[in-house]
Amino acid sequence: MGNRVTREDFEWVYTEQPHTQRRKEILAKYPEIKTLMGSDPHLKWIVSGMVFMQLLACYLVKDLSWKWIFFWAYGFGGCINHSLTLAIHDISHNVAFGNKQAKWNRWFAVFANLPIGVPYSASFKKYHIDHHRYLGGDSLDVDIPTDFEGWFFCTPLRKLLWLFLQPLFYSLRPLYVNPKAITRMEIFNALVQFSVDLIIYYLWGLKPVIYLIAGTILCLGLHPISGHFIAEHYMFLKGYETYSYYGPLNWLTFNVGYHMEHHDFPSIPGCRLPMVKKIAAEYYDNLPHHQSWIRVLWDFVFDDSIGPYSRVKRLCKLAKES
Repeated sequence: MGNRVTREDFEWVYTEQPHTQRRKEILAKYPEIKTLMGSDPHLKWIVSGMVFMQLLACYLVKDLSWKWIFFWAYGFGGCINHSLTLAIHDISHNVAFGNKQAKWNRWFAVFANLPIGVPYSASFKKYHIDHHRYLGGDSLDVDIPTDFEGWFFCTPLRKLLWLFLQPLFYSLRPLYVNPKAITRMEIFNALVQFSVDLIIYYLWGLKPVIYLIAGTILCLGLHPISGHFIAEHYMFLKGYETYSYYGPLNWLTFNVGYHMEHHDFPSIPGCRLPMVKKIAAEYYDNLPHHQSWIRVLWDFVFDDSIGPYSRVKRLCKLAKES
């Protein structure tokens, strides 16, 4: 239980990320995949239903005891909130209203953010662009743990604590690794979010607000759905830095499990990623993938060869901003 992981540094590579070349090859062979790009007409209605479901839940939990507040936050509300963070992930690629309505996507992401309890969508968009453009990029891809995280969270007990604290690290890491100026959209996101939090508090008291925020923290931490954080890019097999998962939890997470396909074609909505795999099957069927996010979490905690250091890192040249 107390053994240190064998890895003492990240896996440094000196090649370009694999997704760019595979995208070119697939599009050359299957140009019809371009027809899958664009907006998902159903996304705005699904997300709106989830937001209003959480507002209804706020009313229903206002008189519950605290133990039931946290029970429903973990078992129900947090699952919806985690799903909404992944809807925001899709919206950040402009798939709610299309590239020509970029502002509508930004505003809609702020709306999708409301049940999460804390402002998130605008900052996520700002950094997620870098995650795709500079996958594994040292000091650019803030999805990668810091050296401290890799060094300290190196035993099963510490890795378990790290999983529980993931929301904290994901929110604070960008400020340390790659700080950026606060944008007007982030200020707008915060003002709207805290205003709605105050309205909920005024109408129904503190418990619904705690229900929302606790659900977010708990379900972005040690929770089966959070297995996708580890499954996506942690190097379970040497030489592979992105992995897909094709199991049933994709139904709750806007197909974020189709992560290899997503990085190959980030402008294709999650609902159409299974079609990418079907069309270009020979490019994906033989790649390693995960069968279970719960198994991913188990292996991450108890396998001494896997930990926060199990990430591919590369040096990337900073692209010119248009």
